[in-house]
Amino acid sequence: MTAAWGARLLAPSRTRFTLWAPDRDAVVLELEGVAPVAMTRDADGWFAAEADVGAGARYRFRLDDMAVPDPASRAQEGGVHGWSVVVDSDAYSWRTAEWRGRPWEEMVIQEVHVGTLGGFAGVAETLPALAALGVTAIELMPVNAFGGTRNWGYDGVLPYAPAESYGTPDELRALVDRAHELGLSVFLDVVYNHFGPDGNYLGAYAGDFFHAEVETPWGGAVAVDRPAVHRFFVDNARMWLADYRIDGLRFDAVHAIDNPGFLDAMARELRELREAVGADRHVHLVLENEENDAERLGPGRYDAQWNDDFHNVLHVLLTGETSAYYADFADRPAERLARCLGEGFIYQGEASTNQDGKRRGKPSGDLPPTAFVSFLQNHDQIGNRALGERLTLLADPQKLRAATALLLLCPQIPLLFMGDESGSEAPFLFFTDFHDELADAVREGRRREFAKFAAFADPQARERIPDPNDRETFERSRPAPGPAAEAWRALYRDLLRLRHEAIVPRLKGATAAGAEAIGEAAVVARWRLADGATLTIALNLGDEAVTFPQIDAAPLHAQGDAGAPGSVAAWIVP
Repeated sequence: MTAAWGARLLAPSRTRFTLWAPDRDAVVLELEGVAPVAMTRDADGWFAAEADVGAGARYRFRLDDMAVPDPASRAQEGGVHGWSVVVDSDAYSWRTAEWRGRPWEEMVIQEVHVGTLGGFAGVAETLPALAALGVTAIELMPVNAFGGTRNWGYDGVLPYAPAESYGTPDELRALVDRAHELGLSVFLDVVYNHFGPDGNYLGAYAGDFFHAEVETPWGGAVAVDRPAVHRFFVDNARMWLADYRIDGLRFDAVHAIDNPGFLDAMARELRELREAVGADRHVHLVLENEENDAERLGPGRYDAQWNDDFHNVLHVLLTGETSAYYADFADRPAERLARCLGEGFIYQGEASTNQDGKRRGKPSGDLPPTAFVSFLQNHDQIGNRALGERLTLLADPQKLRAATALLLLCPQIPLLFMGDESGSEAPFLFFTDFHDELADAVREGRRREFAKFAAFADPQARERIPDPNDRETFERSRPAPGPAAEAWRALYRDLLRLRHEAIVPRLKGATAAGAEAIGEAAVVARWRLADGATLTIALNLGDEAVTFPQIDAAPLHAQGDAGAPGSVAAWIVP
């Protein structure tokens, strides 16, 4: 039998507690201020107990040699090593109960880090300006509980509990409510491929939660093929959609899960989730998948995938960087960008130089452009740099503005990173709040990671890499407007107005109609929109002039002299 994880209210003053601990013969439920309760065990390793306590009760599980939090805790007090808290998920009074979301084609997504913006309440304060700009959705980087009070997002250990330093569960609901009042959808980034290094106790009592024989950068792979583990993650996804009214989920690095069957089963369950979320509500599911697995995208599965290929080739064109994974995009970058605009993925089964010749990807040309989420930068592409630099410091401003026009006007779904819209030059660094030996290991591991790069080959040069555990590293990562903030905001506002007025109404059913390189760093791409009109975008990110197509119509948008370095133009012709 597979039970439901966590504490569930049966009545206002009665709660049922469950824990999967197949490696243990006895578990005791400890309740603050109440006598402990011995839990009963079934044949599959599920322990259960009921107690006369309600919302707000603090509890933990006592094993022979330790007390551990509930791995499905809905809230924590005292951090990930402290007490779990019983939560009434139905207590919040929603102001936007009639909200049904927005269609996928309308999405313009801004990725945000809750901690650097001041918690859930701080994010809520930024929403009116984003809505006025033309953003239609925010995507919260992971919010689940992690060790310490600050983390860049991917070291979470309690997937069901919002981080205490960000706010309470109801403060997260209030953030979602405020977004919906402003017409903004809310996405949440969830991590089902690993747990962080501080506060994950599952291995101490449920070794079968992991496949110890399958090595990953974080230890044994999560055993999503086992029923209890499957339920742990799928029910977590259901919780965000139902209890918090989140509009969509972004599933982090699913290639590390390495189980397409699990992904398909999860998508089916979430698509069938009708009673809790409403049959007419828009719910969107998005993958991050290094495998470029086009078969996971489509009706009944996932709406889209983050398209790293789009970012990678544009980064090469904008910065000239060709080390590490950018090496796969260094050769004929304009041709590669054309393939990305015309077919979605660049790598559709070709060998990857960066991955020792491994073939990556599947054919994607039959997918609609909206099956791809495109971006010029995101948390990974900035935070994984040693010094966290943004494109505002790495690229020619005129060329970056042209690339921004391509991002916001092409039919792929655009994603921005917080601060893009104001030309921020503040870094977004890798930051944690670990202590003692773990802090030392993370700091030194970070520096060793960059030793293979020429700029950091010298040990003294590596000392310049910020210490992830220094609070200043976190403080420096708060987005701040750049020196040309108003010009950037005006550009974003104009481009997003054009997108919503001229492109979005024609986007559902749009198809690619060809793309080609017209120079070493220049492309032209065309799409057939739903009403039969043709959208054409020409872009030159090179240093030499090229010839843009001659189109007998006024451009929808243009920057620079047609075909000149750093120029872009877009037309819609019936």
